[in-house]
Amino acid sequence: MWRLSVIFLIILINSHFVISDLVDADIIEAISPEVNTEPEISIENDRSQIEGRSYSGAQLWRIPYTGMDYKNAISELQKTYQTNMWNLQMANASNAYVDMFVKQSVVDDAREFLKKSQVPFEVIIEDIQDSIESQNPPLDDIDSWQNRDGHPMTWTAYHRLNDIHLYMDFLAKSYPNLCSVKTIGKSVENRPLKVLRISNGNPTNKAIWIDAGIHAREWISPAAVTYLADNFVANWDSESADIKSIDWYILPVMNPDGYEYTHRNDRLWRKNRRRHTFCVGTDLNRNYGHKWGGQGASRQPCSETFAGSKAFSEPETKAVDDFLKSSAANFKASLSFHSYGQYILYPWGYDRKVPADHQDLDNVAKEAAAAIKNVDGKIYTVGPAGSTLYPAAGGSDDW
Repeated sequence: MWRLSVIFLIILINSHFVISDLVDADIIEAISPEVNTEPEISIENDRSQIEGRSYSGAQLWRIPYTGMDYKNAISELQKTYQTNMWNLQMANASNAYVDMFVKQSVVDDAREFLKKSQVPFEVIIEDIQDSIESQNPPLDDIDSWQNRDGHPMTWTAYHRLNDIHLYMDFLAKSYPNLCSVKTIGKSVENRPLKVLRISNGNPTNKAIWIDAGIHAREWISPAAVTYLADNFVANWDSESADIKSIDWYILPVMNPDGYEYTHRNDRLWRKNRRRHTFCVGTDLNRNYGHKWGGQGASRQPCSETFAGSKAFSEPETKAVDDFLKSSAANFKASLSFHSYGQYILYPWGYDRKVPADHQDLDNVAKEAAAAIKNVDGKIYTVGPAGSTLYPAAGGSDDW
């Protein structure tokens, strides 16, 4: 186990890009034991042969989560109609709800079931595929916006991996006294894992690790952390002493193979691209070494929460493990960006427990939530991941 004071951040950015704001951090394992969220095991989960997978007619429903009748209906939706829970909001118990992804093939039957069960629901997205197709501007428009500042990033569209890496290289070349880039390893498909370091070079600095894009479909997380880096660098001279006294290590895309696959083939792909006997992919956020293979982590390769063959079996997680253990930097904290859900979460995630320093973590998280509320009025739920959401062993936060 590699222990830090850790804040695990699952963040919803308010933006006009619909689907990235509506793609889950995990297939939710809800608080109620009646809710079963283990994805069904079938060859359908092997998406490696599906080119340009379409979600035409699939919908996203919001259903109240305020009583056992509603919770039992949600459980039945998952069991009988193979719906997936994308989000669980319980900050206000009287207004708790879940967001459910409903496949096109079961929309009519699932709607009839809820009607008979007298369970109300709201359609949040009428057609998932329409939202996917409209979330990014046309490629010609993106091309016309690029290179205005000597790099391809715009933060008005979701960019491909190459654009993100070119931007990191641009920062290192343009600000050599402040920025540097290091490849800490390679992915399953041999793509580089590139880390941006922002530092004034003071040897007494403490360090913070930031990663994003561990789940391929969560496009807004790489966008958020590169935007953060851009603001740090552009405003460095006027930044506070607190910011300048930190060495910032940022890995914007921890799952580059999966990220590229979501752009080319399947927008809702989650795992990396490790090939197993019948299925593809390991959930990198179940592959870390602390309490690996426990609650919320599957041993079935076709599952979206497949934990891998052993802890750190994947080159992506192993690269992070090796880098942080061997680095001379004085790491004191870690931030991991996910979507979607307005949460700031800290360990433990593997169970509904807390570490010895949970009060310190809670205080820091609440300060962050208060700052967000002061800026734009948005309310973020704070708490230990396993209790506030659901247990999920083998996550980067616990490690």
